[in-house]
Amino acid sequence: MSSIFSVCVFCGSRPGARPAYLDAAARTGRMIARRGWRLVYGAGDVGLMGEVARGAEGGLSLGVIPEHLVPREGIRGDLTQIIVTDNMHVRKKVMFMNSDVIVVLPGGAGSLDEFFEVLTWRQIGLHEKPIFLLNTDGYWSPLISLLNHTIAEGFADPSLLNFVQVVDEIDDLEAILSLSGA
Repeated sequence: MSSIFSVCVFCGSRPGARPAYLDAAARTGRMIARRGWRLVYGAGDVGLMGEVARGAEGGLSLGVIPEHLVPREGIRGDLTQIIVTDNMHVRKKVMFMNSDVIVVLPGGAGSLDEFFEVLTWRQIGLHEKPIFLLNTDGYWSPLISLLNHTIAEGFADPSLLNFVQVVDEIDDLEAILSLSGA
């Protein structure tokens, strides 16, 4: 891992149904670049992924993409570093290994997969990196309800909720990240 504070952003490869999602993605990218942090993300130039990268233009960035997605998602030409992987699993691992913190913006099945993998790794003690859900317009509220349901039904310990922080606003996320030693 580099000495530069690196923020892994997992998010949708689609723009979503609400303009607030695109706005949050752009603002997240701008916040990362403004603070001098490095964006670690999926390298694509589509959906929220592309919007985060456009927001972070001029800042440090690491894009990680599996070779089979290059024709579908494209690769931004202004990235500081690009890593092309063999598959999605390696992509997640490379993104995770090159970051200090994970931020999950709205997204679909891929974002859920990424979130649950890093959450599971945290739950079983493989890392202690902070995981944040940016709950733009309440997008992740049903997921939080599901996590609570999982606990209530005896499939997870209540400590599971200690591994994830839900943040509604980017300003609050920035304040928390800046306190974390970044």
